[in-house]
Amino acid sequence: MADFDVIVLGSGPGGYVTAIRSSQLGFKTAIIEKESLGGVCLNWGCIPTKALLKSAQVFEYLKHAEDYGLKADNVEKDFDGVIKRSRNVAGDMNKGVKFLMKKNKIDVLKGFGTLKSGKKVSVKAEDGTETEYAADHIIIATGARSRELPSLKQDGKKIIGYREAMSLEKQPEKMIVVGSGAIGIEFAYFYNSMGTEVTVVEFLPNIVPVEDEEISKQLERSLKKAGIKIMTASEVTEVNTSGDGVKATVKTSKGEQVLEADIVLSAVGIKSNIENIGLEDLGIKTDKDKILVDDFYQTNIPGYYAIGDITPGQALAHVASAEGILCIEKIADMHVEPLDYGNIPACTYCIPEVASVGLTEKQAEEKGFDIKVGKFPFSASGKAKAAGTPDGFVKVIFDAKYGEWLGCHMIGTGVTDMIAEAVVARKLETTGHEVLKAVHPHPTMSEAVMEAVAAAYDEVIHI
Repeated sequence: MADFDVIVLGSGPGGYVTAIRSSQLGFKTAIIEKESLGGVCLNWGCIPTKALLKSAQVFEYLKHAEDYGLKADNVEKDFDGVIKRSRNVAGDMNKGVKFLMKKNKIDVLKGFGTLKSGKKVSVKAEDGTETEYAADHIIIATGARSRELPSLKQDGKKIIGYREAMSLEKQPEKMIVVGSGAIGIEFAYFYNSMGTEVTVVEFLPNIVPVEDEEISKQLERSLKKAGIKIMTASEVTEVNTSGDGVKATVKTSKGEQVLEADIVLSAVGIKSNIENIGLEDLGIKTDKDKILVDDFYQTNIPGYYAIGDITPGQALAHVASAEGILCIEKIADMHVEPLDYGNIPACTYCIPEVASVGLTEKQAEEKGFDIKVGKFPFSASGKAKAAGTPDGFVKVIFDAKYGEWLGCHMIGTGVTDMIAEAVVARKLETTGHEVLKAVHPHPTMSEAVMEAVAAAYDEVIHI
């Protein structure tokens, strides 16, 4: 007889959410974790980075107090204090997950889990002892880690990943950030705000390359204005760490140049944690560093499932959580529909923030849609002007024929809290006219969405 109905391997935002939903559905559930409950997201990712970014934002406000008719003299930063606050926030969240495990009567098995045949998992504890557990359903949620490039091997000291970037003992004077996705840009913004001289090197022609081109260009302007150097269509080909700092050779369209810094942060994506967990022994199929699954996360071997960063969908915390809930609800024989990966919001939490969902303008055109595009700048928003945050805009894309909301792209202060309107509206198959006629509160940043839709339909009032 099985020890558990469900065993979840990994306790990140995919794993622990799945375990809680499993317990709610009446399954006897266990979760295996080798390190800290909450995984990268709670301990070294989404949450502690937001704490760092908030400190940077408050520091920026204090430095510009006079813009608000206030005086704040001799404003100083305490880098250690900022890092400490971030770690404390992560610690509190970790305690929160521990409480949720206890509340939902989930067994937490500490150690490294290895999948075995016959729906079993072996858990090796820190002291070396191994215990085997059986379950009717095993859900793999082992997440991912910072990816290493051959030319950029991380040593944890001079060439670092996101994890070390969150807990440096000393603030670097100069930093090179390689990669301009959400992780790279957020750290570039944080360290620049703290006073570090930051250069971002991006291989592709635009920063935040998955975003709409207009958003990318606006963000580049804003970051350059803040003092960040940006090199696009550039590649770090070699890094020399033999001296006091780091010398990075960067290949650009104009030839090679050598950049000097104290530290290089490699933010070139992630690598799935799928090695040494028993996939090969079981014959679980993988492709391009991902475990292959069906619409409800069943692998090719019955009784074994996979969710989150180790599967082909977007590597985002909210995607992992949604996949885990769907997976366990399908196991419980509930009526569920496959996740719509075309309606997943993406957020970058620098200042200005970036948030988007759906197709970019270029993608909509490539798919052959006849489109209506509307934009509304925050410089025309009363709330944004009053708040002193007039940078950025909201851009909406509609199908001209049926009014389907194809995409929404935002850049500005607080837009990561605004994008959900577009996600829900698209889920409900809302048309442009319905958004336009839904009364938005004034004065708010959110009414910029309505105004952008009005612009798409030639009904805009305030520009």
